[in-house]
Amino acid sequence: MPAELIVETDGGSRGNPGPAGYGAVVIDAATGETLAETAEYIGTATNNVAEYRGLIAGLRTARGLAPQATVRVRMDSKLVVEQMTGRWKVTHPDMRPLSVEAKNLYPAGQVSYEWIPRSRNKRADRLANEAMDAGRCRGYLSGGGSGGEQRQPKQPPAAAAVPAEAEVAAEVASEVASAGAPFEAPPSVVVGRPPDLGTPTTFVLLRHGETPLTPQKRFSGSGGDDPELSEVGWHQARQVAAVLAARGTIQEVVTSPLTRCRQTAGIVADRLRLDLRIDDGLRETGFGAWEGLTFTEVKERHPEDLKAWLASPKAAPTGGGESFAAAARRIALCRDKLLTRYAGKTLLLVTHVTPVKTLVRLALGAPPASLFRMELSAASLSAVAYYADGNTSVRLFNDTSHLCS
Repeated sequence: MPAELIVETDGGSRGNPGPAGYGAVVIDAATGETLAETAEYIGTATNNVAEYRGLIAGLRTARGLAPQATVRVRMDSKLVVEQMTGRWKVTHPDMRPLSVEAKNLYPAGQVSYEWIPRSRNKRADRLANEAMDAGRCRGYLSGGGSGGEQRQPKQPPAAAAVPAEAEVAAEVASEVASAGAPFEAPPSVVVGRPPDLGTPTTFVLLRHGETPLTPQKRFSGSGGDDPELSEVGWHQARQVAAVLAARGTIQEVVTSPLTRCRQTAGIVADRLRLDLRIDDGLRETGFGAWEGLTFTEVKERHPEDLKAWLASPKAAPTGGGESFAAAARRIALCRDKLLTRYAGKTLLLVTHVTPVKTLVRLALGAPPASLFRMELSAASLSAVAYYADGNTSVRLFNDTSHLCS
């Protein structure tokens, strides 16, 4: 567990107010290792609001990784640094509650602040710009208010779409976009327009290896004990590393910050001789009070909450869990950011059940209920290809042929 963390954060707005986003990087102060990245497109907001949103996200991510560590925040916003140190008063009504939220994340004295010039804040700045680019390019422009109010992208004319596709698109849009999650309908099939058959960006999706909780089928999300791989899980990681090395197609490795994924990804990245990038957007859904429980135990202790969760993607698990709609928004932003950064490449994403299923669901244009109809094994491989014209192709799902006893 790191004793000290560095949080580099940035926020920006194109128009002030205008389309805005933030980025944050969490670094181990002793080793210089990047532990996590997080970014989000937040709709229409001012530069200062985006800066505060980035600070809050960075602090939350750091607290999730090492809650007892001291934190050194580095920002290029002189205003936010001076206000958080108490040297300047917070007078603007939009920023006052944000500054209070940031201060309440840690006990007094555990966080310090340092102003740095923009030239030394390039990583967070890049993440913020990627978030804004992804939001702009995907059409999730603000409806005019601040705080991330978002507008659904325009749907193609009904005559241009395949009827079944339009029906699925409408259902997904109704379920997901109504909860504030970005939604992109499947592209229309237009007569006479050839598909883009150029080199796609391909996500090879690897669920982490087995942990002690996996064979017991216990809920294991972002808010639990963050279990390590079991002996079986380590063996699975070595097996998948061998098969991916033999194929020789992976160009980048990106992982969830949770331990089981970092351990799995580390084995693979070492075998492939590739650097490892950590992205907070790939973390598992948080299951709140259900963490560590079996489905049967949740049904006995929280029957009504479980029923609501199974019935609607907007329902969250008891005790501060994350809904599938909220997770879809986070995962879609992560997807778009990676597509922008690694266009035309083949990436290995080492992640969890919910992110893999969500990426597949969105690629298919399937409704949220489809999440409960997919089986995903530990250390399994799936793959989705993304083309420049917006088309997607699910090429593989839950492949475990590389695993042997």
